[in-house]
Amino acid sequence: MVLVRVHRISSMRDPETGRRGKIIELVEEKRLARDIKAHSLTEDSIMLHRMILDAMTQLQNLGVLPFMGENIKPKMTLFLSEEEYDLLGVKLEVNDVYDLEFRDGSIIFKKAYD
Repeated sequence: MVLVRVHRISSMRDPETGRRGKIIELVEEKRLARDIKAHSLTEDSIMLHRMILDAMTQLQNLGVLPFMGENIKPKMTLFLSEEEYDLLGVKLEVNDVYDLEFRDGSIIFKKAYD
């Protein structure tokens, strides 16, 4: 399994069919939050950690904070029509974290930390 975070979701229009769709970028999530959980810290402290990271991301997106750290390279980019996104059966939101499992030719999304 790979731990991934939804980094960006963009709207698109298929140039061949004109159908609307989504571009979803997934980046590999560092194991830090999972390691913290393994050391018996409270769920509240893990949520606070995620909230701080989310707030920093929002401030960076607004240009208030400079981007820090390494360049973000997507682990996986999905190009899905609206119909395909609905068939996926998972409501992906920016900054949500998932365990991404590859099994028997399938890709399985499981919400991490639930």
